Amino acid sequence: MNLKPDFQARLSQVKLLALDVDGVLTDGGLYYTESGEELKKFNVKDGLGIKLVMQAGIEVAVITTSTSVAVVHRAKKLGIKHTFIGIEDKLTVLKKLCEDLNLSLAQVAYVGDDIVDLPVMQAVGCPITVGDAMPQNQACALYVTKLTGGHGCVREICDILVAEITSHSKNV
Repeated sequence: MNLKPDFQARLSQVKLLALDVDGVLTDGGLYYTESGEELKKFNVKDGLGIKLVMQAGIEVAVITTSTSVAVVHRAKKLGIKHTFIGIEDKLTVLKKLCEDLNLSLAQVAYVGDDIVDLPVMQAVGCPITVGDAMPQNQACALYVTKLTGGHGCVREICDILVAEITSHSKNV
């Protein structure tokens, strides 16, 4: 896979993959039952990608403004230990998580799709966005996925990360 040199160099430093939910792990659509319960659709390919990244030794976090309990259930099912819902200031939460994990922001890949994600994308070492993200996010990102939110974009990112780890371990 042909990646920009700067992206590849920064990718090799990644120890934490932090993800937004709506528009990244989902297609951004909101589904409501007759009783008003909010439902979200997640992609199983993204889920396997997340598991593969964690198996390769990269921490994974979910940071979202959403307060949907569906996010908590999905994260638990995938074994994601760092799940933050209802977060208005994502950067402050990410900084605290990095402190707890003894990581720097330079070691973080963050995937966000909308303007609320820009402060985090501007602060991390490896800002990534999805194919149908807002133009500001695409301009800020080192990598824009070919796939769109909720349609395998996270798997695309995870596969690139795992390939980088595998490639790096062979070159050591």
